[in-house]
Amino acid sequence: MAIKERRTKILLALYLLSGLPAEASAKAGVELSAVSLDEKTQKIFDLFLNQKTRGTLSGMLKEGVVEKAIGSDPPGGSDPYRLTEKGFAELCLEFPFFRFLKEKWDGKWRIISYEIPEKKREIRDRLRREMQGWGLGPWHRSFWLTPHPILPTLKLLTSQKEEEKYIQAFEADHTFGDREILIEKVWGKSSLDKSYRELFKKWHEILSSGDEKVDKLRKVISEYVNLLRQDPGLPTELVGESWIGFEGWNIFKEIKSILLS
Repeated sequence: MAIKERRTKILLALYLLSGLPAEASAKAGVELSAVSLDEKTQKIFDLFLNQKTRGTLSGMLKEGVVEKAIGSDPPGGSDPYRLTEKGFAELCLEFPFFRFLKEKWDGKWRIISYEIPEKKREIRDRLRREMQGWGLGPWHRSFWLTPHPILPTLKLLTSQKEEEKYIQAFEADHTFGDREILIEKVWGKSSLDKSYRELFKKWHEILSSGDEKVDKLRKVISEYVNLLRQDPGLPTELVGESWIGFEGWNIFKEIKSILLS
């Protein structure tokens, strides 16, 4: 898997391998199901329950990002963990596609503008890295657009830091104009569609191979995660319920169900 950071791997494992569909977790009082970080899960996500990983888990428990599932008795004897609402919110900052599987869009656009001088390139590059998973798309020079509610995160991230003075942020309604044209210009919807079609071909090749089930799922997830890094996670109101990204999510859930059986 291209992702090296343990924390992100754990968040992904607890979300992608949860037995509860994402849309069901939005219901009041319903949580994502627990996932055991057993040998199979470790292999799929290239994780090792060594001292460093256990330290990461301990920190995530203290922060309330994950929680231990009391009363669960998973195969393999490994402790089961569950992603919390706080953990889900953190995951969505890296993989915005997941947000609107679970939450409803409020119809607001967030517009961010920043012009950081070339002599402050280090600050500019750091800010871009921190915002790269927020579903932002380039609208015009120095203007970025997203439907995701990320302004509180941006404010917290830059408060009392040097970059704060270079940033302007807005929330707005879409008054008029062709949204299809806007979405294509900002996020390249047609190009993303092609990427999903290529992904489906790769999945077919993986599933047709003679590999063991766990190896197939590891490869399926690895390819999927690479594409999810590019998906801005636009809501159904903008891309429609038949958007290929939603089709990909449903296909993935079917593949997961088969390979984990």
